[in-house]
Amino acid sequence: MAPRNPGSDVAHKALAPQFVRCFIVTVSDTRTEETDSSGRAIADLLAAAGHEVAGRAIVRDDPDLVRRTIERQLANPLVQVILTTGGTGITSRDSTYETVSALMQKRLDGFGELFRMLSYEQIGPAAMMSRACAGLVAGRIVVSLPGSEAAVRLAMERLLIPELGHLVQQASR
Repeated sequence: MAPRNPGSDVAHKALAPQFVRCFIVTVSDTRTEETDSSGRAIADLLAAAGHEVAGRAIVRDDPDLVRRTIERQLANPLVQVILTTGGTGITSRDSTYETVSALMQKRLDGFGELFRMLSYEQIGPAAMMSRACAGLVAGRIVVSLPGSEAAVRLAMERLLIPELGHLVQQASR
């Protein structure tokens, strides 16, 4: 195996966009604009990192509504990343995972694996019930996060914010 060039990662990421435009979809039967702490946390963390929030929506945990909302944003050429929060658990109403997975053309399995590993460090074996996932849909990054604000902050701070520009760069190649 050829030796790894330690500077190549830095040079590679230097070509990534410094900011990206994201749309946030909160999937919930009960959240309102006032009570959507997870969607607000995503927006605040993106803005603090220099990214742009192109918009937000709250939709009921209904597969057709979630799919149509995502598809509308995929049709928007300004949106580079779609982040959903909510509906990734295992209750009978949780359907975001199935909806988003059905749209994905390429999966980023490592995202879900890393998220559950980090989550396990905080909440223990209950982390296995998270079906957080990420992948590519029509050349865009789509990420589904749990509805918990703590889980959203964990995923954004430890995984997504550090790699968002790089993810968008790779998805557009």
